[in-house]
Amino acid sequence: MPVDAGSLHYAVGPVAAVAVVVVLIIFIRWAFPPARSNASSSPAQGLLRSVATTGTRESALALRAVLSDAGIRSTVQPRDATHVDVLVFVDDVPRARPLALGFGQISDA
Repeated sequence: MPVDAGSLHYAVGPVAAVAVVVVLIIFIRWAFPPARSNASSSPAQGLLRSVATTGTRESALALRAVLSDAGIRSTVQPRDATHVDVLVFVDDVPRARPLALGFGQISDA
């Protein structure tokens, strides 16, 4: 049977496919909402905890050197434009806090 030039039945398949994809996207967004992280309110970053907050990157790096000499792995993370956190693994927090006393504000986390 010849197809009428004014008929839109050729568009039913693509429109149905797009509708199914849209429904799947809506369902997935509902079933698996995106994680909302508020990193600025918590100094904890997964397995790491903040042991000190310094005013400059240089003092944070100096504290990292002291912690490294004591065998404690650490990293630095900027909190905002004027503060830098020094982070260590949770198991190392009790050993790192006394070393961090002279380097800035000690975190309570």
